[in-house]
Amino acid sequence: MVRVTAVKPSAMKNTVILMLGTLFSRVLGLFRQMVINLFPVHVQDAFNVASKVPNLFRELLAEGALVNSFIPVYQGLAEPEQKKLANSFFGALIAINMLLVGLGILFARPIVDFLVADSRNIDVDLAVQITQLVMPFLMMMSFSAASMGILSARENFKAYSYAQVAFNVASIIVLLLAPRTAFWLGLGWTLGGFVQFLVQSWPLFRMGLFPVPRLGWDPNLKTVLSRMAPFLISTSARQFLNFIVTRFITAFSGGTISGYQNAEVIFQLALGLFAVSPATALYPRLARHWNDADREGFKALTIQGLRAVVFFAAPVSALLVALAPFAVSIFNLSLPDTPAEIQKYQAGSLILATWALAIVPWGMIQFMARTFFVRGRTLDSLLITSGGAFLEVGLYAVLTRPDALGLQGFGISSFISGLLVLSVQLFLYRRQLGFPMRELLIFLVRVIPAAVLAGLAAWLVGRGMGQWLEHSGGLLQGLAGLVVAGGVGGVIYVVLTFLLKVRELSSLLKRIRR
Repeated sequence: MVRVTAVKPSAMKNTVILMLGTLFSRVLGLFRQMVINLFPVHVQDAFNVASKVPNLFRELLAEGALVNSFIPVYQGLAEPEQKKLANSFFGALIAINMLLVGLGILFARPIVDFLVADSRNIDVDLAVQITQLVMPFLMMMSFSAASMGILSARENFKAYSYAQVAFNVASIIVLLLAPRTAFWLGLGWTLGGFVQFLVQSWPLFRMGLFPVPRLGWDPNLKTVLSRMAPFLISTSARQFLNFIVTRFITAFSGGTISGYQNAEVIFQLALGLFAVSPATALYPRLARHWNDADREGFKALTIQGLRAVVFFAAPVSALLVALAPFAVSIFNLSLPDTPAEIQKYQAGSLILATWALAIVPWGMIQFMARTFFVRGRTLDSLLITSGGAFLEVGLYAVLTRPDALGLQGFGISSFISGLLVLSVQLFLYRRQLGFPMRELLIFLVRVIPAAVLAGLAAWLVGRGMGQWLEHSGGLLQGLAGLVVAGGVGGVIYVVLTFLLKVRELSSLLKRIRR
């Protein structure tokens, strides 16, 4: 069987393209979150509950599960078979999404009732209304993910980055111009998803690759679904965790869940930019090495990917731990002056300060999961991720109690579970293929202390600035702290890694010079 091949851009080039696109998108995402923070806190709280429902199925049917299942199968086919598979897969997505969107709208109230632990802290009726408005968002994201799978298989990452930008721009425009009500908050989210789908689909139309949906069966669709099914189960475990987190969070006073959401936006920015981007850029090449039976190349690319993730993620993790109050302040266009707004700011600061510790282990997990999935080790991935999710739930139950760590328990739980999941992944990978653990450990011993020292310097500078600025959660104060204190920490990290001759820094500098 003849496989379609293309000119392969460098791994660093793909990584930089995705990182820049993700950076632009995430910066716009921060601005979108700032606009959402202009809405009344009780509307924000209701929206943050409602958006959990489509986001549950978004990860199950879109993005992770879909793309990771689709790419290896699609890449191994001749072009006519690729088109047949894409057509069948797109048709199946339409049918499944229509069913799920309908059920989500119909059963919105019992779903919200399950998510909310204390109705005194959340406007349940408002959350139900928003849930029904945002459910079509799932369909747009699924279609967009199908397009992304085809583009990623061909290592075309530019359109993927542009599409994320388009979602944020469309949402921001709607939310800025529309009245600040629950209806427009929900509708703006859904319209943004529609625009993302249009932008991401356009390159496929131009190349003549856009799928023509059909419900007919394709033999290769069975292979995709067989790979996807275990991934769906493991993803379900993670989404079960998100549902449980929502129940835990809604037990705290009003404004806490919106503070949690602000912290999550920053956490996902860091994780997406400095961990998921390198993993996504290298994933098609991992699949190619494995399909070509190039085991040594596969293992070499594995260690290269892990090093890239740690190099970028470690300093960001340390700086966010040190500067969490400054970071969450960027969402406040005005100083918090009501009990709910103050609670939102304080909750976000406490959660992010410990959650940022988990960026490095969970970034490495994101990459390692792809090395299992591309090899068809779906059962291993299922057991590891599911076990980690249930472990994290147990840690939440213990550590988030008021007499324990309270809100800081969320981040500590994620950090502990991340370390354990990563340890199991590395152990299994080494047993199955062999793994240069010594090389990774030496790299970690060099880079992690450099990041810690950078974070410590940033904390000392930020502490002094906080007293000088009388920091109380305002946008300008937050930006000043991030730029000055974060800049000091960043420079120290670059200098230390330069002195340590870390080759990822040299590779990055060469790419920047070009």
